[in-house]
Amino acid sequence: MPRELLLLRHAKSDWDSGAASDFERPLAKRGKNDAPKVGSWLYREGLVPDHVVSSPAERARQTAIKVCKRLDFKKKRIAWDAEIYEAGVPALLDVLARCPGEAATVLLVGHNPGLEELLLHLAGEEVERPADGKLLPTATVARLEMPDDWSRLDPGSAHLISITRPR
Repeated sequence: MPRELLLLRHAKSDWDSGAASDFERPLAKRGKNDAPKVGSWLYREGLVPDHVVSSPAERARQTAIKVCKRLDFKKKRIAWDAEIYEAGVPALLDVLARCPGEAATVLLVGHNPGLEELLLHLAGEEVERPADGKLLPTATVARLEMPDDWSRLDPGSAHLISITRPR
């Protein structure tokens, strides 16, 4: 059974929200509009995850909830993992290693630069940088075909299927 990983960078955040910290920064109006669209697109494409794991940072949390609502994935089933916030590749690999073995499709909602670094680690040579240099702008989904074991994700072990930007 092929496995897939969906990397989703949180939707556009509100830099002028007056949040007390970066962790508490919420979604901007555009982010609140884009996140449900991402969920609807994933649903239409048949990309409904078995497991969702998200950063608990406010903008990622709001993104995950809005996306999952459109996927008919219950909010209480979302795994909140603080290790995703400000994570590099080793920490994100640890997060993936904790995914249920039976999960065929995993949605990971997080942040840059960690998600871009993870994408480059997993798909390596297959990743072409877009003209603007941004692999994963806000609300972008990278879809990867993964090895059979979430705990053994060597460099270049995944196959990049697509990168889909909002709009």
